[in-house]
Amino acid sequence: MTFEHFKKSLPADTEPEGSAYLISLWYDAKGNWNKAHELVQDLETKEAARIHAYLHRKEGDRSNASYWYHRANATMPAYSLEQEWEELVKVFL
Repeated sequence: MTFEHFKKSLPADTEPEGSAYLISLWYDAKGNWNKAHELVQDLETKEAARIHAYLHRKEGDRSNASYWYHRANATMPAYSLEQEWEELVKVFL
């Protein structure tokens, strides 16, 4: 699946095929932060921590986001949430 195909899947009611990471980002883009968070919150991987960090940054909880960026061995980006979301999607495609 390409990034453009992924974006075109957003209006659908059915999740696209992919990892829990990708599906989490799909729900986030659809405005369902809680479902996106639920999919990654209990996963013990750096990849899940990275998405978890992004979600808390989006939520506005910078302290919690910082914790999760640290767990993912990443730094909090200084650029837009939209750019971060796109970068993350492309990583997990």
